[in-house]
Amino acid sequence: MSSDPIISVDRVTLQFGQFTALTDISLHIVAGERVALVGSSGAGKSTLIRLLNGTLEPTRGEVQAFGQKLHQLKPKHHRQIQRQIGTIYQQLHLVDNLRVIHNVNAGHLGHWSFLKALISLIVPLDVATATQALAQVGIPEKLYDRTDRLSGGQQQRVAIARVLVQNPMVILADEPISSLDRELSREVMEILCNCQSSRTLIVSLHDVDVALRYCDRMIGLRRGRILFDAPSTAVSSEMIADLYRL
Repeated sequence: MSSDPIISVDRVTLQFGQFTALTDISLHIVAGERVALVGSSGAGKSTLIRLLNGTLEPTRGEVQAFGQKLHQLKPKHHRQIQRQIGTIYQQLHLVDNLRVIHNVNAGHLGHWSFLKALISLIVPLDVATATQALAQVGIPEKLYDRTDRLSGGQQQRVAIARVLVQNPMVILADEPISSLDRELSREVMEILCNCQSSRTLIVSLHDVDVALRYCDRMIGLRRGRILFDAPSTAVSSEMIADLYRL
């Protein structure tokens, strides 16, 4: 594992009007890490993920990915960086009335031309790639099913398959197991960790036990500030209690 950071956040504060969502956040993440963002609802986990993928700009401070300052890049270069950062959103952002293959192929949109993307909606392209991605998440037989006819757990797998097709160096996952039962949560986390390989995984989680089991580093967020940033093996019950205290 390289010691050079693949993502850096330097003294970042983010405000929405009079509301301060994040305050003085600094962190460095190297390639291949599995990092859990933990904390209660409203702690700033989702906001931090949107900063890391460049969809939000800091009010103060600096976010870098692959050595590039995200908010200083021209649009073309910004999109090139974003292709290397795949995000699984809590809301999944799937198009329900499309077939699974079309949602999975959305992972190609950063590389395909508009015309190719349009043609693929009529005659699906790169079927083998989509099938392989769905096989990795355990549902290759759902390739041509309508997405809205899948269970919640299956839709979660489609969102992961879409990111696998994108083939990014960094995967960001925002509460990927929040709506799943314990068994499905375990399956989804194992899929994310197995598909991670040499990729970097940054995942926000409510369940501390899951974070301890699957991630090698934990960042505790409380009211928009980092309360702790430590190897999972060094996170104590006292640190967790302080993180979630009323």
